[in-house]
Amino acid sequence: MNKNDLIEFLAEEYELTKTFTKELVESVFTKISETASKGHEVSIFGFGTFKLVERKPRKGRNPRTGEPVKIAASKSLKFKPSKAVKEAVNAKKRAPRKK
Repeated sequence: MNKNDLIEFLAEEYELTKTFTKELVESVFTKISETASKGHEVSIFGFGTFKLVERKPRKGRNPRTGEPVKIAASKSLKFKPSKAVKEAVNAKKRAPRKK
């Protein structure tokens, strides 16, 4: 599912216009990004937590040439799913019973 699929689903499910739904979804994503970029944790109960992590500069290798390269420090957004999301993802589907 991509962002457009999510917008279309929500618009149909809740009988909203696609324009309003698109603004709403983009607003949620923007707020999560802005808050996390300031170093604050974003915790959505029942879904998970977004947290900013900083990676130190390190040495790596060019896989094609084998030459050492410097990898610059960077920031990244880490997502930790809630227990409920983990359980839903790892739930095994039951096979239909044979009669």
